[in-house]
Amino acid sequence: MRIHILGICGTFMGSLAVLARELGHDVSGSDANVYPPMSTQLQTQGIELKQGFSAANLQPHPELVVIGNAMSRGNPAVEYVLDNNLPYCSGPEFLSRWVLQDRWVLGVAGTHGKTTTSSMLAWILQDNGLNPGYLIGGVATNFPASAALGQPPFFVVEADEYDTAFFDKRSKFVHYRPRTTILNNLEFDHGDIFADLSAIQTQFHHLVRIIPANGLVLHATGETHVEEVLEQGCWTPVQQYGIDLDETTCAHLVQKQGVFWHARLADSQGSSFTVEKHSVDGDTVNQATAQVSWEMTGLHNVKNALAAIAAAHHAGVSFAAACQSLCQFSGVKRRMELRGEVAGIRVYDDFAHHPTAIASTLEGIAAKVAKATTEGRVIAVIEPRSNTMRMGIHQGQLANSTAAANLVIWKQPEEAGLDLDQVVKESSSPGKVLPSVQAIIDLLAQSCAPGDHIVIMSNGGFEGIHERLLGKLQESRE
Repeated sequence: MRIHILGICGTFMGSLAVLARELGHDVSGSDANVYPPMSTQLQTQGIELKQGFSAANLQPHPELVVIGNAMSRGNPAVEYVLDNNLPYCSGPEFLSRWVLQDRWVLGVAGTHGKTTTSSMLAWILQDNGLNPGYLIGGVATNFPASAALGQPPFFVVEADEYDTAFFDKRSKFVHYRPRTTILNNLEFDHGDIFADLSAIQTQFHHLVRIIPANGLVLHATGETHVEEVLEQGCWTPVQQYGIDLDETTCAHLVQKQGVFWHARLADSQGSSFTVEKHSVDGDTVNQATAQVSWEMTGLHNVKNALAAIAAAHHAGVSFAAACQSLCQFSGVKRRMELRGEVAGIRVYDDFAHHPTAIASTLEGIAAKVAKATTEGRVIAVIEPRSNTMRMGIHQGQLANSTAAANLVIWKQPEEAGLDLDQVVKESSSPGKVLPSVQAIIDLLAQSCAPGDHIVIMSNGGFEGIHERLLGKLQESRE
């Protein structure tokens, strides 16, 4: 079948294109913003990319058009599909109909950590010989691509709460019908489509309603908004996971739910920890332990690890084997990915675009820098690109989110409701608001010194700032 995907370079749609290609379909796609790593992955897979949304990109007519959720009425390609009655569907519908039928779906949902946790889970299953299928909204370095069909029964999917398409306003994840479900966390986000937190919780409860009784729901301790969703009704066993809790709390949770997953940190940055599985067998409470020492940092990633271990265990992987596999997990592109180093100055790429994610990332790298006893600084460079961020919805949280950085540089977005000058004024970290990427590069090239760690945060291409900055640093030091 000849398939054309509108919005193909989005993280979900790009991964879907890889699966469609693996199914044997002839796949092409259109997008307005074509940039790595997704564009590189698609071209490597032999998938033709077309710039823009001209109706000419749909000639000759494909047998099916898969329409991404970034597409809306008025888009020339969308109007052409409707005017000419071309067969079309959404990305989640395609995934459900052609890939997920008869699979044991392991879905990873939540405001933060979906991509990393999905990657960890898929890697644990893969490393233990289960050859899972997976669709991840990013490129995990343990895998050659962000998606693969694998072999039945297991399929890991990043389960996003964003809406499905302009013609289907349900959250994507209701299409997936997961048996094992991680609800990592829940905060207000996507202010362009959700009126408030309650509206997002409603969608999460739609997901909970379709998880079978022989399935499993996993969530972190202290996630009040997730607990409120489950209190609306849950027909599936629930297990929790947490970090450095006291014995009384651990005992209460294992008695309540039968199994509780716990991590005890060996260091503040989360690069080494002991995982405990507390379980009840009749009147006896058992505790098994295993060690994880890995390349990752940050308490958020320790929580992600616990969720992945517990989900893999539900799929049949032994607790100890899951922990051992995580020791070989090497991360995800654009999640604190080191893009290069020039004269002792390190440049990282990170996808964080929500205050909580920004704070977690910066706290993780700050702990790592402190442990190395270096004099270098943590410099955050942030592009407020998401609709929610530009609308100013997170205005009040941004100042505190960057507290772990020694310097924060903000790229001023166009036509935004966000007052970055006020954010800088309220922040405990020194900050600057600059009008262009070039201005940011020039400032960094002039002021950075050996030992500095530059963390560039954006959920887009950020005008190729990473390579441009590395090039400028090299040039200025020659």
